[in-house]
Amino acid sequence: MTNYSLASSTWDDKELAAIQQVIDSNMFSMGKHVAEYEQDFAKLFGAKYTVMVSSGSTANLLMIAALFFTKNPTLERGDEVIVPAVSWSTTYFPLQQYGLKVKFVDIDRATLNIDLEKLEAAITDKTKAILLVNLLGNPNDFAAINKMTAGKNITLLEDNCESMGSTFDGKQTGTFGVMGTYSSFFSHHIATMEGGCVVTDDEELYHILLCIRAHGWTRNLPKFNKVTGEKSDNAFEESFKFVLPGYNVRPLEMSGAIGKEQLKKLPEFIRVRRENAAHFCRLFNEHSYVQIQKEIACSSWFGFSLVIKENAPFSRAELVVCVTATTPSV
Repeated sequence: MTNYSLASSTWDDKELAAIQQVIDSNMFSMGKHVAEYEQDFAKLFGAKYTVMVSSGSTANLLMIAALFFTKNPTLERGDEVIVPAVSWSTTYFPLQQYGLKVKFVDIDRATLNIDLEKLEAAITDKTKAILLVNLLGNPNDFAAINKMTAGKNITLLEDNCESMGSTFDGKQTGTFGVMGTYSSFFSHHIATMEGGCVVTDDEELYHILLCIRAHGWTRNLPKFNKVTGEKSDNAFEESFKFVLPGYNVRPLEMSGAIGKEQLKKLPEFIRVRRENAAHFCRLFNEHSYVQIQKEIACSSWFGFSLVIKENAPFSRAELVVCVTATTPSV
């Protein structure tokens, strides 16, 4: 009997040394390591700006919140946002919390991403935004989606928390929308203890994200910014000036330090995941009773799904019992 764990640590002496650097500095709250990680992240994924936060879930929260605080609000309460019917709970919760009308569109059984025909049929004059989810590492077909939204005043967003490192037409997922979110939880493509990021090329949204990440204060904003205009030279005043309804979803300095080392390893992590996926596909591509996820473009293979076919002589519950009986840790 072989025991396969669902996830394992990817840390080595590099991450441990990074943690020790933070301990030795005696500076544990968000500081230079987080800032350096944000710069490295933006460069790697081809975005102008990155804001690190405490998790992928809080990245989704800030992404939605930021659209309410632009000078000309991108979203308002009651606006309709299209989402796929399958995702993690915190894809949807920020939409409900900000009073948006959530419109679910079913997924394509083959790709497990949003069904493109049903998406096109669901888009109306009421549609203000589409929040796409790149599920289990699989990119959406952004060429088709951009074509169907062309000329429409629709904001495109991405929950890319499961798909770090996946690409479509050579471009990183998470960077096709106005904003995109990433997660670096333990079992994800990289691990930073807890952590997440929002990326954007929009300077106003970037400044709003910086502000609402930490209490809605101006402290972390540049001298000239898109939130308050020009900050005063009174450091004390600017340290305690609260201008937007904000949160405290700052990351730990340790998470930033670990992230810098993990990003260096990401290309190899993706290579191994794709190698494992090729083996998985060889095993299950022609299976009589289960269907596996059809890859769109270049998936980073967050996991390996098994969809039970209608003709299968067993149920999902029976399959789970069979698997857990064979591999106790699963």
